[in-house]
This record gives sequence, structure tokens and C-alpha cells, in this order.
Amino acid sequence: MLELTKPRITQLVLLTSAAGFYAGARGVVDPLLLLHTLLGTALVAGGTNALNQLRERDIDARMERTRRRPLPSGRVSPRAAGWFASAISVVGVAYLALAVNLLTAGLAALTLVSYVFLYTPLKRRTTLNTLIGAVPGALPIVGGWTAAGGSLDVAVGALFWILFLWQLPHFLALAWIYREDYRRGGLAMLSVEDPDGRRTGRMVLLYALALLPVSLVPSVVGLTGPVYFIGALVLGVVYTGVGVALALRVNAPRAWRVFAVSVVYLPALLALLVIDKIAV
Repeated sequence: MLELTKPRITQLVLLTSAAGFYAGARGVVDPLLLLHTLLGTALVAGGTNALNQLRERDIDARMERTRRRPLPSGRVSPRAAGWFASAISVVGVAYLALAVNLLTAGLAALTLVSYVFLYTPLKRRTTLNTLIGAVPGALPIVGGWTAAGGSLDVAVGALFWILFLWQLPHFLALAWIYREDYRRGGLAMLSVEDPDGRRTGRMVLLYALALLPVSLVPSVVGLTGPVYFIGALVLGVVYTGVGVALALRVNAPRAWRVFAVSVVYLPALLALLVIDKIAV
């Protein structure tokens, strides 16, 4: 059952949630409250991923990259997966409501609903699904922020948009690499409809360029100091640089380079956020 929760994705959700919690905390971080936040978030994230696999088991069965997952391989029945996913999702939202606060629980529920019931079906219908899917992908850092008592202001808005924009080159590059697999799965991805990759390359560059100034906003609004600002600027230039290279010539090695840089970019940026947060 653990494989249904997509542990790597759940770990990323917990990383962004923890960073949001630290950034949103006023004064000393409450370790017990952080633990409650991460536990509830992990349950909801795991349930969300399991429900996604349940709804996409037919697609997963057609794709080489996913056909060995528990549902298409027959190792777990749809009924068992549905009960498991629903149970941990409900328990997770309830736990956040009781142990953290209602706003954080509501954000977790919104993440689940938008991912499973909006993004997941749209993957079969429109290439805009990537934009829609970036919303639930960016909400956990907001949930971490509100769990620590932070208010919904410009600073957390900047964190949301950083996560939102970071995902787009990351997923577009991955979709280009696995475009034939996505075609077999019947998914409406930009890479499937973009034979020469020119549109994919342009969109990767566009989103990387948009991320660069947005990533500097935490320092502009006083959440972080100069160390974060300089580090975010350097990371943004590197991310944009590999985006430029892909836009000039789209091929698998350059797409892998964008993906690899994106994997380093986010934890590095969050580390800078934690290290250089200005005490309030």
C-alpha cells in the first residue's frame, strides 16, 4: 500500500510544507505543532496520490514507465486501494483540523480535491492540465505557513507562485523526455502535440524567466535577507540558462538537464529561505 502514496512526491510535499511552516512562524518554531502539521499533511498527500493512481490505473497500464505500479500490475485491487486512499485522506484532513487549525485543513482538502477531481481528469482532455496541476502542487507551502500561524499575505503569495512556476519547466521537460509514453497513455500533453519540441522549449524558457523575479520577492517584502536574494538570483539564472539552451534546440539531453537543474533548484532555494529568514 505504501507504493500507492508515491513516497517521493509525498516527501517533496513534506519538504515544502516544513519550509512554509518555518517561514510562517513568528518567533520560536513549535516542534510539536510542526510534527502535527507534517503528519496530517503526509496522510492527505499520500491519500491524494493513491486516489490519483486509482483513477489513472487504465492509463498507467498502457505506459511503460508506470505499468508496474500496484494497480495495473494487479498487486492491489481497486477496492482495497479506494478504501485505503479514502481513509487516510479523511483522517489526515480531520487530524489537521483538530491538531493544527481549520484553515490548514481546508487548504489540504482543497489540494486533494483540485488534484484528484480537476487536474487528474483534465490530463486526458487538455494540455492546460499542467497549469491546473501546478496549483495543488504549490498549496502545501501555504498550508505549512498557515499551520505556523502565518496570515495570507504577500509573502506567502510569493512562496505559492515560486512553487507554481518552478513546477512548469520541471514537468514540461519530463513530458518531453517521456512523450511517447504519454502518447501511449492517451494523455493530452504539450509534448505529444509538439513534434519538433519548439513550443515546449519556448514554454520552459517563459516559465523559468517568470520565476526569476518572483523568487526574489521574499527578500523584497522583508521575509528573507541578502543571502537568500543573491542565492535565488544565481539559481534563477542557472534555471533560465538551461531553459534558453532547450529553447534553442530541443533534445533529450537538454531536457534532462532542465529536469536535473529543477531537482536541485527547489531544495536549494528552500534551504536559503530557512537559513536567511529574517527573525520577526
